[in-house]
Amino acid sequence: MNLSDSKKKLALAGVICGLVAACLAYFGNPANMAFCIACFVRDMAGSLGMHSAAPVQYARPEIIGLILGAFIISVATKEYRSTAGSSPMIRFVLGMIIMIGSLIFLGCPLRMVIRMSAGDLNAWVGLVGFIGGVATGAFALKKGFSLGRAHETNKTSGVVLPAFMVAVLILLTCTSLLKFSEAGPGSVHAPIIASLIGGLVFGAVAQKSRMCFAGGIRDAILMKNFDLLTIIAGLFVVMLVFNVATARFVVGFNTPGIIAHSEHLWNILGMYVVGFAAVLAGGCPLRQLILAGQGSSDAAVTVLGLFVGAAVCHNFGLASSGTAVNAETKEIVAGAATTNGKVACIICIVVLFIIAFTNKRKAAK
Repeated sequence: MNLSDSKKKLALAGVICGLVAACLAYFGNPANMAFCIACFVRDMAGSLGMHSAAPVQYARPEIIGLILGAFIISVATKEYRSTAGSSPMIRFVLGMIIMIGSLIFLGCPLRMVIRMSAGDLNAWVGLVGFIGGVATGAFALKKGFSLGRAHETNKTSGVVLPAFMVAVLILLTCTSLLKFSEAGPGSVHAPIIASLIGGLVFGAVAQKSRMCFAGGIRDAILMKNFDLLTIIAGLFVVMLVFNVATARFVVGFNTPGIIAHSEHLWNILGMYVVGFAAVLAGGCPLRQLILAGQGSSDAAVTVLGLFVGAAVCHNFGLASSGTAVNAETKEIVAGAATTNGKVACIICIVVLFIIAFTNKRKAAK
């Protein structure tokens, strides 16, 4: 079944993904973090020992399910294609940059929309930066940006990342080798089976619908095609209803406990980096996981960049802190972007402009 050939099917895909996110939030995932690619990859990186931030260490089954769901559905519908060879090191750097921008803002585009549906005004501020970043990336595409064509390769090459996810799932369920948070966001999660099933469903639907947050805005800018935004609208509406129905809808900036901060400039610039880098890489963090699941080694390299970017953020103090309540004084402590994170954000923007305007399509001879 193709979910991308009509707006009604795309809206249905968004509704299904919204229901998955709502269920995961209901069954125990952190508030306003029902499903977040950046946050969950960061948690998994911590669980694998790539960083030592104890509050964010858990091998999220949702990430495993996303990749395996995309892999299974693409094989079943004969859409699996093992490809590779398109500027791998640049894609790796873009993956790192996407993660750095996400952890300065505190969320990927998917979580940005989920936060928006819960009344978090900081997410709406971040949306401004995200649209700006996608627009800049779209401008680069119009000027001839390209990382080159990928080519078909050995079929087993595209299976490496899905196989690695299976290995992580075995380690999670059958051993005590992985690290687990005892407090903080990493310790708050839905049951493993619910998370895994949710990831599988989300991954399959995202693969069949071509779901991409950056792609939706890019297509609207370049081609005046708003189809992919229909998916996002469907997800937003479902999460809005869920948040209102469960009294999780709170309009404001400094709302404790939702893992966000109110430094508007850095919310904007963080998501600007994410939007810009996502267009250059060929898709948002969610889309990269889906492409990797359906056989793209280029996307898999970008995913590896996401993991390393998460490790860099927490090993070198780039990740922002969220607004919280002091346990002793009960006072609200405002979250903030770190100095290291701010410097890294500016460096990322400079690097993105260099990548965007030094990699051009080769003219046909």
